[in-house]
Amino acid sequence: MAKKQDLKTPELTEAQRAYEARRAAKAGMSLDKWLAEKARRARAEDTAAKLAEAAKAKEPEKKGWFGRILDRAHKPLK
Repeated sequence: MAKKQDLKTPELTEAQRAYEARRAAKAGMSLDKWLAEKARRARAEDTAAKLAEAAKAKEPEKKGWFGRILDRAHKPLK
């Protein structure tokens, strides 16, 4: 039976755990610290992507050629 893990860390297969252990050793960290740092970076990237998407959504779309012509047609003559 699999042991219960934290909700923050996903269950890793033996191959995944070995791969992450090699990466952690190369970075000079323990496996737990490496996985926590990796999760923190993923959350930060996700937050940054959401903020960028929200900022882009606020920008109004530029009108095309026909939309500009219609705007001019609706303005009164001087």
